[in-house]
Amino acid sequence: MATLPNPLPKLASDPSGRSLGLQLPPGRLIDATAEGPWHEPLLWHAERPAAPGNWSALGARSARAGLLPVLVDLGGAEGGPQEWELLPGEPSYPGDHDPEEVLAEYWEEVAAEGEEWPGPARGLTLVSDPDTRAAQVADSLAAEGRSWFRTPHLALVPARRSADVPAAIGWTGPAGYESDTARLCAVLRSWEDRFGIRVVGLGFDVLVLSVAAPPATAEEAGAVAAEHFAFCPDNITQGPGSPEAYARQLLGEHLWSFWWD
Repeated sequence: MATLPNPLPKLASDPSGRSLGLQLPPGRLIDATAEGPWHEPLLWHAERPAAPGNWSALGARSARAGLLPVLVDLGGAEGGPQEWELLPGEPSYPGDHDPEEVLAEYWEEVAAEGEEWPGPARGLTLVSDPDTRAAQVADSLAAEGRSWFRTPHLALVPARRSADVPAAIGWTGPAGYESDTARLCAVLRSWEDRFGIRVVGLGFDVLVLSVAAPPATAEEAGAVAAEHFAFCPDNITQGPGSPEAYARQLLGEHLWSFWWD
């Protein structure tokens, strides 16, 4: 996958990040992969759990340094990123994939026979600034946690845009469904454009997004739910059980979470 120059190696000799214009708390560089150490760090994460305000305090400055914030869950049964089966050399480049074609292919695999792909949902109106909404969702996760996202720590990843973060670290959470994470990231890029999403959290097999343009009507929610079903069918089949029930959960919702079995 094509990447920007990685600023993370500088943190090995400059843990505070001052040379990058940052003031970092004590943290850890992660270069562990499923195939052994990577040739450079894949991400940095703080040693202490995230607290409300951490994302906002670091986000804008870190982006100028070429690093994007994300929360990583260190409290799952599989441990933190150092134990995850990261494969940074495997993903292709998200920009090489057409998101509508990707979703249509997924739909054919999971939809009932004869049920045609309805096509992508139309873009929705922003009700908040996407980066501001991301900070708010991150604060919510830090303050409250979730049963499926127990111990969030603030992390920094070298990536061009938020949607590319999973592929940039070689995240393999959806490996049982999609082995090339860049294809999922192509869809996330489209959701950035149409729904103002940001990648806010990653667990071993969990993806959390903030949403600045959520569906406001049943029709809008139904169209988005179809994309979610193609993207992550477990959200429906192991969740509310029907697209209609799932769509109702999307109305006005500023946090989308996905989990692959």
